[in-house]
Amino acid sequence: MQAIFDASLVIAHRRRALAQGVAGADFLMARAAEDLGERLSTVERSFERGAAIFSVSPAAAAVLAASGKVAELVRVEADQAFLGGGPGIVSDPETIALEPASIDLAISLLALQEANDIPGQLIQIRRSLKPDGLFLGVLAGAGTLVELRESLLAAETEISGGASPRVIPFTDVRDAGGLLQRAGFALPVADVETVTVRYDTMFGLMADLRAMGVTSALADRSRKPATRRLFQRAAEIYAERFSDPDGRVRASFSFVWLSGWAPDASQQKPLKPGSAQVSLAEVLGDEVLGAKVLGDDGKS
Repeated sequence: MQAIFDASLVIAHRRRALAQGVAGADFLMARAAEDLGERLSTVERSFERGAAIFSVSPAAAAVLAASGKVAELVRVEADQAFLGGGPGIVSDPETIALEPASIDLAISLLALQEANDIPGQLIQIRRSLKPDGLFLGVLAGAGTLVELRESLLAAETEISGGASPRVIPFTDVRDAGGLLQRAGFALPVADVETVTVRYDTMFGLMADLRAMGVTSALADRSRKPATRRLFQRAAEIYAERFSDPDGRVRASFSFVWLSGWAPDASQQKPLKPGSAQVSLAEVLGDEVLGAKVLGDDGKS
């Protein structure tokens, strides 16, 4: 499989951001962690052993600890620096170093969008779960940074007559749901939430992306340094197309949430088509059913 991302560069970007420690740069991770806490609060069960996988930030682990629902927690990271001196497992970024059926809760916050093999990682997560174990994760999805992508593409095409990829590809929510099914999860659910952030200029957004450690690490990226002229023109296009009446510009971030369970015989299963013992007409009555089906003009 051809690599989409340069895994070593992904780690380097995250290490640099961690070393710089820009205050407030983790606002998207903080939002994801808050959402995780709310979603976990609706799950009416406790877990013996949970794992926070490749989330870089300690935010996921903090949420699990605060929930009181996880007796034991392990962090799995791609670099020792991401563990912040605490305990955990350092693993190759494409391999989840967990034994099969060794955990009953797996969490991933804003990491899967930079995986070269998302289906493979989901399969590994499902295999690491005990039967009836839960996976909760969020990744940046389609629509994320669409304004930046369009502005850079337009500027580079205008200046040089062609364009190189500068914003990573993102997964659509419908495809994400299909990936859960492909990985063998039971009761898969995928939903999406869009977060809009406003900046004075495009350069404020780019500064935040660098501080988050999420600038492009595409394997097929251009090796030629981008020029100041390119970014200046892109900022002009950004302001022309994506500014609000007060002059500030918008940046979209799409959170695709995934949840699924490791299969277990105890789980509720949908009925097979045609297996119902009572017809809808018998339950509602012919007249009520007709009223539901026919329009005001009597046509179906």
